[in-house]
Amino acid sequence: MTEHAPVILDVAGLALTDADRQRLANPLCGGIILFARNWENRDQLTHLCADIKAVREDLLICVDHEGGRVQRFRTDGFTRLPPMRALGELWMKDGGTGASAMRAQDAASACGYVLAAELRACGVDFSFTPVLDLNWQDEAPTQAQALAAPRGGSGSLGRPGASRSGIIGDRAFDRDPRVATVLAKSLMHGLLQAGMANCGKHFPGHGFVKADSHTEIPVDKRSLKAILADDAAPYGWLSTTLTSVMPAHVIYPKVDARPAGFSHRWLGDILRSKLGFQGAVFSDDLSMAGARRIDGREVSYTEAAVVALNAGCDMVLLCNQSVQTESGAAVDELLQGLAGARRNAWWRPSEASEIRRLELLPQRPAHSWDALMAEPRYMRALDLLP
Repeated sequence: MTEHAPVILDVAGLALTDADRQRLANPLCGGIILFARNWENRDQLTHLCADIKAVREDLLICVDHEGGRVQRFRTDGFTRLPPMRALGELWMKDGGTGASAMRAQDAASACGYVLAAELRACGVDFSFTPVLDLNWQDEAPTQAQALAAPRGGSGSLGRPGASRSGIIGDRAFDRDPRVATVLAKSLMHGLLQAGMANCGKHFPGHGFVKADSHTEIPVDKRSLKAILADDAAPYGWLSTTLTSVMPAHVIYPKVDARPAGFSHRWLGDILRSKLGFQGAVFSDDLSMAGARRIDGREVSYTEAAVVALNAGCDMVLLCNQSVQTESGAAVDELLQGLAGARRNAWWRPSEASEIRRLELLPQRPAHSWDALMAEPRYMRALDLLP
């Protein structure tokens, strides 16, 4: 039988319990995602990561650590990284046509290096970053729109009807997909220098919608042509640079009635075939409201996972159920349910998916924290942070 470990789960506390170890040892478990509740200090985090690897060396230890308001570890030496919008603002400091754009790219690489080097020094393998969503919140003009606008005019440079998404906001680099792409690529270069893979999110774009997919099911009514020309453009331009992608729990009804993460049209036909993406695809959290209704009805975590995997996801995340349900029963339910789905051929394990998962693991040793503090590249990167 083909090996495939698609489930990324979480744990409740600062250390592993026997139940945690049993779940992590399950052959369907491919990794773990950490949260702020799993953090006390660097020593504790380092021990937790070592204990996870002692269960299975191939488990991918993940975290949402972008900078700004989405940064899980902020104390005991961890650098407080800026929101990605700060890099876009640096780019535009002299109008976006001069040296500030070059400085912004260097600063973005520095952010990526500091982010990845500090995480890896504590044993974390991977962060779900960068955000490729566009910042529609401020309805700022793109460079092309700004340059085309009449001098002194007050033309409508923002897009009519833009929804000003607060869930993305300053997590995005910029409103202009070209600026967002170049800064994301620079940040990914910094990640790579520290030995970490990357994850572009949330395909094909979450920035236009107002609703938060954690609590609602957002709907983006634009055409496929409009989305590909704007929000999804970075994915095509970065198709050979991205090592993984996370789709949005957003419905784009002019393309598919299902959210992007459950749609073969989005993941197979558009992301892989049309845009040429070759890396891994993670589902977003299956416990989010945007993942709990498919085809107009509420579904179980197992059914959501099966639909996501059959649509083209390589891995599925189930977050916060270790603390939301008694003794993490929902996590066990998913693992058991997927095993049953495999036996009944409702889902077939993919060797290619497993290869893509393993390719996200770091390929070289990390600096220890003490060594990192004296490492010239790291010290230079700190100086470049905005």
